Amino acid sequence: MTKQLAYRSVLSGALLLCLAVGARAQSLPALGDSATARLNASPRHGEWVKVDVGAGDTVNSWVVYPERRDKAPVVVVIHEIFGLTDWVRGVADQLAKEGFIAIAPDLLSRHGLNGGGSETVDQQGAVRLIRDVTPAEAQRRLMAAGRYAAALPAANGRIASVGFCWGGSTSYALATVWPDLRGAVVYYGTSPDSAALANVRARVLGLYAGDDARVLATVPAAQATMQALRKPYEVHTYEGAGHGFARDQAGREGANARAIAQAWPRTLSFLREVFGS
Repeated sequence: MTKQLAYRSVLSGALLLCLAVGARAQSLPALGDSATARLNASPRHGEWVKVDVGAGDTVNSWVVYPERRDKAPVVVVIHEIFGLTDWVRGVADQLAKEGFIAIAPDLLSRHGLNGGGSETVDQQGAVRLIRDVTPAEAQRRLMAAGRYAAALPAANGRIASVGFCWGGSTSYALATVWPDLRGAVVYYGTSPDSAALANVRARVLGLYAGDDARVLATVPAAQATMQALRKPYEVHTYEGAGHGFARDQAGREGANARAIAQAWPRTLSFLREVFGS
């Protein structure tokens, strides 16, 4: 009888551990290869919209709504160099789970085959196409998408951005040209030129991989300039993690998983602070 009780106790402990690990995983963006299944199982309302940028330009965007009774702030999700993937749409859904209206514009819209976007090319094709997206075009489209979402009946008008890799650089750059932006989250993206930082009004959160020298080389100058200008720029670097740790959570022998486990809750706290909620 004692052995049976001990065996049941071990099983119960293992079950509780599995449930805890599963709950933790559900509180983070999905791993890259499981994003589609998580997205398809989401109970939240997501839809494609075509945002009018002006001057004959439009940008296809994925919008996800949170389940809440009051109006929500908006987070513009800026994709990686690989274009608008299911993983990025999954990040938008995860932000909606946390109470934000999330909009993820496809900045490759009209750059793809036959005037399409990210859906018309593979990963390497997206990398080639993104070279044709100028900073000015990306910024116009991101601001249009953010304003579209902020004007929705369910929105409260407050806007921040979150970007990854190429999108991280773009998120930081967006803060140099958009006074309405309350916060910019930069996941392993390079920093703008120091001269542009004088225009930043938003708070900036930088989340970097320890093994990412190319990106890290741009951070000290930005820190020094932002500090001299008395502008808030919070920096966190995760030792052992590699570039792309939010998507490649299984990489770097656990370092990437540890990085996103710390960076994502920090992202949510930062967004709630800048939104005043």
